[in-house]
Amino acid sequence: MFRPFALFVGLRYTGARARNSFISVITLISALGLMLGVAVLITVLSVMNGFDRELQTRILGMVTHLSVHGREPVRDWQALADRVQGYPGVEAAAPFLQLEGMLTHKGNVAGALINGVEPASERKVSIVGDMMWQGNLEALKPGAFGVVLGYGVARKLDADVGDKITLVLPEATVSPAGVMPRFKRFDVVGIFRARAEVDGLYAYINVDDAARLQHQPGTVEGVHLRLSDLFAAPEVGWQLQQGLGEAYYTTDWTRTHGNLFQAIKMEKTMMTLLLSFIVAVAAFNIISSQVMLVTEKRGNIAVLRTLGASPGTIMRIFMVQGTVIGLAGTIAGTALGVLLASNVSEVAAWVEATFNTRLFDAYFVNYLPSELQWSDVSVIVAIAMLISFSATLYPSWRASRVQPAEALRYE
Repeated sequence: MFRPFALFVGLRYTGARARNSFISVITLISALGLMLGVAVLITVLSVMNGFDRELQTRILGMVTHLSVHGREPVRDWQALADRVQGYPGVEAAAPFLQLEGMLTHKGNVAGALINGVEPASERKVSIVGDMMWQGNLEALKPGAFGVVLGYGVARKLDADVGDKITLVLPEATVSPAGVMPRFKRFDVVGIFRARAEVDGLYAYINVDDAARLQHQPGTVEGVHLRLSDLFAAPEVGWQLQQGLGEAYYTTDWTRTHGNLFQAIKMEKTMMTLLLSFIVAVAAFNIISSQVMLVTEKRGNIAVLRTLGASPGTIMRIFMVQGTVIGLAGTIAGTALGVLLASNVSEVAAWVEATFNTRLFDAYFVNYLPSELQWSDVSVIVAIAMLISFSATLYPSWRASRVQPAEALRYE
């Protein structure tokens, strides 16, 4: 059976026990270091992908991709919606009107951004209708003055569906008793829970009720848009700005939450770079073990050279051995990394339950998300194998330079 000489000898050297046990320990440490480096890289990148996914599906699902604001109150929002939906990339439009105020209930106070929406249209541009914890978004009937609270807002107010809460608007009215802020009673008809920071910031009312509170019934502030590609929001916004004229202006999610997205993207890049040094350290261990092995095998190399092996053959033998070490570490690390990435959310939840602590309260999600992407795994495996192969070049070159007569002099 045909077996390439360099491959056969290299594999035999890999499986053979070294006379110096210290070399075997260094070789094992090299493989383990490479395994841990690959596993950590896969796990961390999967977690960063999970945060990226949660940002897009939860926060950017609740936050509008692109908004068109009228410089004056818009009276025919449907005409504006029909106009903007003719632009490439725009999938849906819904009217909105935003207010800022204080909500009070049972002596509890919470600040909130009040979003006036039309429920049927809002479902087309936002996922809030799919995130209802109690009640439903369609309960926001015009003239009924109902409100849907975020879960965090509801907990601050100690309010539940069916309770009455008071909205305090930052607008003073003159009365016989003096200057008084404006108050309006609302019925809680629903609570949404996106498990993100918007839970503690947002509340929804019907857009007609919001217009009445603004003393401008029948008007809206503008329309929210959902795009087929949310990353094209700045470009589409610019096109709309040019097409609609000075009567309107646009804002997109990159102005409000773009810094968070960029921070996650940069953190993922930096994590990849920093954790790659673990793989690099393992590669240096491969170099060390290979150099020591070449020193130990000088007699064997001399015999092979005497039997006719060329310097190139000797070099390939040791390249095979180093590559096999790198391949073993990479395969083991990939298996461990995929296993950890697939179960890291459960592991984090177990740690929280066991030690009675909250690890993620400071983040925009309250659990550890993970999304394994095989493209990342492929890149990590390729980088690890490239570094491992590169680590074999110098020791193999040293082996090919061994002179038979000099090596056999003291054998």
